[in-house]
Amino acid sequence: MPILNGPLSAARQGSRFAPEVQPTVKSSLVSVIIPAYNHERFVGPAIESVLQQSHANIELIVVDDGSTDATARVIKSYADPRLRYVYEENQDAYNALNNGLALARGEFVAILNSDDIFARTRLECLLAAQEESGAQCLFTRVRLIDDDGRELTDPELWWNRWYEDGLRRFTDCGDLYTTFLQRNVLVTTSNLFLTRAAVQRVGQFCPLRYLHDYDYMFRALLALPGQVRFLHDAPLLCYRIHQSNTISEAAISGREQDQAVIRKYLLARMPEELQPLVDAGTGRLVELERELLQERLRRDGAPLPGIRVQAGNLLKSCGRRLREKLRR
Repeated sequence: MPILNGPLSAARQGSRFAPEVQPTVKSSLVSVIIPAYNHERFVGPAIESVLQQSHANIELIVVDDGSTDATARVIKSYADPRLRYVYEENQDAYNALNNGLALARGEFVAILNSDDIFARTRLECLLAAQEESGAQCLFTRVRLIDDDGRELTDPELWWNRWYEDGLRRFTDCGDLYTTFLQRNVLVTTSNLFLTRAAVQRVGQFCPLRYLHDYDYMFRALLALPGQVRFLHDAPLLCYRIHQSNTISEAAISGREQDQAVIRKYLLARMPEELQPLVDAGTGRLVELERELLQERLRRDGAPLPGIRVQAGNLLKSCGRRLREKLRR
């Protein structure tokens, strides 16, 4: 997929972008929110991928979260009247997103992080899928790209293996909630597309540094039962992997947030009387995982039994009890 890193576009030079192909769906206003922080190299291609959408009825709200590099200069170089620039002191990404949501006027809301890129027909395709299905929240398959916008297609690359495993889990079970308990196949806030009504029902992003997208999707699934759709055959988003979004700090903090989010939303789908049992069991499993890791570090030998077996047994037991209760 070509990445827009070339000469200044017509939009950047001050003329409104006129699409080559007129939209084939109703011309709803779509608010696209870009939270930007120190992405002077990437924010231009992100902006251009929005301004050059085949669905032209958009407003683009770029929230600069206190960037200290040339991000602001790059954003201000675009004179397209559909673009609105907002500066705020650094408050972290979830606050920038919430401030953008508060400003959005569209019937639909999309998000794009300042280092990712929309496929040119993304909004058009999502609007058509929404019109056909009535879904209130939609997301698509993603492509992985590098710093220079090259697609990373090696099936042995760790990220591609992780993502393909998530897609297989979804096709095997066919249930988004179950899939999200195992893999965040949304991948990023850049993949979110919602109706205005859905945004109002789900609410703001929570104050999690790494996993506000993961938490938001669980809340969408709970608030919009049967109205979340995954276009898993439509790769309409380029997700960029680069040095600043793979920092080692997330290796621990991110996983700790991951544990907390999964535990919270596992309990959210349990009957109230089973929640203490599941909470106690999952808490102990987390403790055991730490104890097993410490033990392995202290001595050599064959790996001890994995925690997944114990977790599976616990969930099977809870499932049996739930089915028995529903039969009564």
